[in-house]
Amino acid sequence: MHEIEPYYKWRDDYIAAEDEYSPFYATEYSEFEFDKQVYNYLLHPQWDAFGSNTLYLKVLFVDYDRGYSIIEFIGEWNDAINNDIMMLKREILDLMTDSGIRYFILIGENVLNFHSSDDCYYEEWFQDVEDGWIAGINFREHVIDEFKRNNIDYYINFGGVLDDLGWRALKPIQVFKKVEEQLVRRLG
Repeated sequence: MHEIEPYYKWRDDYIAAEDEYSPFYATEYSEFEFDKQVYNYLLHPQWDAFGSNTLYLKVLFVDYDRGYSIIEFIGEWNDAINNDIMMLKREILDLMTDSGIRYFILIGENVLNFHSSDDCYYEEWFQDVEDGWIAGINFREHVIDEFKRNNIDYYINFGGVLDDLGWRALKPIQVFKKVEEQLVRRLG
């Protein structure tokens, strides 16, 4: 897992460590010191910690004018033991919604497992975005099944094109427009 880097080809457009509104503003990264891990597996040092022992993220892009963010995840999403959603909500998402973000694109291809607790924080997040939305793209099938089994797909949109979106060949605005197009069809 230490060789899996967060996506970096949008760094000319956005770097969270240089965004004064970002929870990761002024973060300095080592290219050589592996200071994060999921269980016994070291992670690439570019991933960001938000308080979970098993789930890490990278804010790949934020557009405050259009109100959207794209966040990539790696590890195990564990609400049952670690209450990852609570920490994610309080440490990252609340700050982003306070800055006007109401569209969230979550990239989950490196999320290995999901363990549910209750849906209170998902519901709160869903209410915080009011006229916005939350979309999960490229999550693994068994992870989506677990989200669905626990009715969290009521708050986070999965399925169809979102499950196999070739996002790496696109610019952030193109990813946003593709996801928005899918959700407008569903919700409209």
